[in-house]
Amino acid sequence: MPDPSVDTLNTTDIAQRTINTIRGLAMDAVQVAESGHPGMPMGAAPMAYVLWTRHLTHNPEDPSWPDRDRFILSAGHGSMLLYALLHLTGYDLSMEAIKNFRQWNSPTPGHPENHLTPGVEVTTGPLGQGFANGVGMALAERYLATTFNTDDLSLVDHHTYGIVSDGDLMEGVSSEAASLAGHQGLGKLVYLYDDNEISIDGSTDLAFTEDVGQRFAAYDWHVQRVDDGTDLDAIDDALTRAKAETDRPSLITVSTHIGHGSPNKQDTAAAHGKPLGPDEVRRTKRNLGWPDDKSFYVPNEVYEHMGTARADGAAAQAAWEERRETYEARHPERAAMFDRWMEGTLPEGWDEGLPTFDVGDELATRAASGQTLDRLVPQTEGVLIGGSADLTGSNKTKADGQRIQQADQPGGSYVHFGVREHAMAGAANGIALHGGVRPYVGTFLIFSDYLRPSLRLAALSEAPVTYVFTHDSIGLGEDGPTHQPVEHLAMLRATPNMTVIRPADGPEVVQAWRAALHRTDGPTALVLTRQDLPVLERPNTGAEGLRRGAYVLSDDSGTPDVILIGTGSEVQHALGAAARLREDDGIDVRVVSMPSWELFETQPESYRHEVLPPSVTLRVSVEAGATTGWARYVGPDGRALGLDQFGASAPGSTNMKKYGFTAERVADAAREVTTQAA
Repeated sequence: MPDPSVDTLNTTDIAQRTINTIRGLAMDAVQVAESGHPGMPMGAAPMAYVLWTRHLTHNPEDPSWPDRDRFILSAGHGSMLLYALLHLTGYDLSMEAIKNFRQWNSPTPGHPENHLTPGVEVTTGPLGQGFANGVGMALAERYLATTFNTDDLSLVDHHTYGIVSDGDLMEGVSSEAASLAGHQGLGKLVYLYDDNEISIDGSTDLAFTEDVGQRFAAYDWHVQRVDDGTDLDAIDDALTRAKAETDRPSLITVSTHIGHGSPNKQDTAAAHGKPLGPDEVRRTKRNLGWPDDKSFYVPNEVYEHMGTARADGAAAQAAWEERRETYEARHPERAAMFDRWMEGTLPEGWDEGLPTFDVGDELATRAASGQTLDRLVPQTEGVLIGGSADLTGSNKTKADGQRIQQADQPGGSYVHFGVREHAMAGAANGIALHGGVRPYVGTFLIFSDYLRPSLRLAALSEAPVTYVFTHDSIGLGEDGPTHQPVEHLAMLRATPNMTVIRPADGPEVVQAWRAALHRTDGPTALVLTRQDLPVLERPNTGAEGLRRGAYVLSDDSGTPDVILIGTGSEVQHALGAAARLREDDGIDVRVVSMPSWELFETQPESYRHEVLPPSVTLRVSVEAGATTGWARYVGPDGRALGLDQFGASAPGSTNMKKYGFTAERVADAAREVTTQAA
């Protein structure tokens, strides 16, 4: 490989001038911000340039064009690489935004965020997440193509590209996702691996010495290597070969130098996560043959060169729109369905005829969810893509007649993710953010621990993913505390922009699914039981109150002495306690079902006070989980009944009795708060 300490390429060449422009913008933005990661953009600029100018189909004038190629910077710490490309190719990202890198209210945050910056497809930064997102995007593309393309017309025909780093490939989520992608044969997934052999601690040899190419070959990926990360033609050829490989995802390892051109910091950890320093920036620019007296320098010819993306993208989109018009003329109903899917609009009548349940019937809320999906999947025309992490029968996530998605059956809308919770959730984010389909994924609530980073990013990314979390408490029984959630509801509720719904019975489950699918600006967690629960008697309004987060389930006079608040499997015990208190103690009791704090908090204050009158301070909550957070609803005069310790291996009904989740225990707590207030 040539010595990269001096850039030997002709700096009058437009390709090299563009590459050095990207490097200069990265150095300058990080230096001005006094924080950031300059080294990765400097080393990866050549491969990014080749991808964006010779292969990526996109339209800066319309970042949401449905058939654009998707680009993911999984190495999100190198965000200035992406911002430079977006700025130069004409996206709505100004030079002022570049200069305000990492500043308050700027569209150039430290790590890319899809909802802030035009052209950013997914939120990345936590390593490995973008890798998994791309797998989901490739799955979505293939499913949509199979659903809508005809022999003579293609509405969906694009690639998912990404740049991944050493750190991405060290993270376990990328291994899970790579294994899944290889199994699925996602031939339109192409990743460039920025192999610069440096991480924060130093050389990757400290901890990462495997043969990555052999590992990915074992995953059944198409693997190539480019030994010189500045060889534009070699990178171009590798990308061309990758696109020609239609049966396997592709990994192209590109050997690069972090901090390329920096005389003193190239190939060192010092170039990774902090500014080079003013003097080193000047030295590096001189070394690259770049003006060292200019900051944020973009030659006019670079703008002109990269700006051709606008005309090229407009022409590509115009050709697609012409195909779209022809498609509509030949297949009007399917064209209308395609438009609905891409707009995120569910078909008229999608939630009609959902299951009903009779008072007194007993079934687990997971079973009610499965019955609801049996109706929802066909009634939503196939827009729902579901899956489970090897717990399909337990989660009840596969609808009757729902076909399985496989390499040889790409039209299936159900994915067996295997025991890969983290990759499943990361892929679900990619499916959701791709557009055109709505993902739901299932596992036990306890294993939300395994997918927590992706769940958090779904909330941050405003991705409408629905999580089906079953086996929600100590009520699951004999599997014991390793499988019994305690702190998990509190964790989910503590996550901003996450809606958590824990239904009390079958009718509430139906309403929970309605609420989840109406939501388009973030994820929803449905928290469901393994054990059977009775279908509750409720007011004439039925369970529709669930969509307001909390509602009065039982009330004596409208002016209660005490309010009992329950969620999920414990609402039945609140009702049982109310009956005892009325009959034995003459206490006026209101029972409130509160399946979702988040939905309740969005309601007008008048409604919240109607359900929980501020004048009634004697309150008891009951929930088979940590009591964290319940103080806001029970107040200083109330009591939160919950579980602030691990459970035990015993039948579920035994656990519930031993840990005090009974009507009598709830009634006793109500008596205690009433007595204390007297």
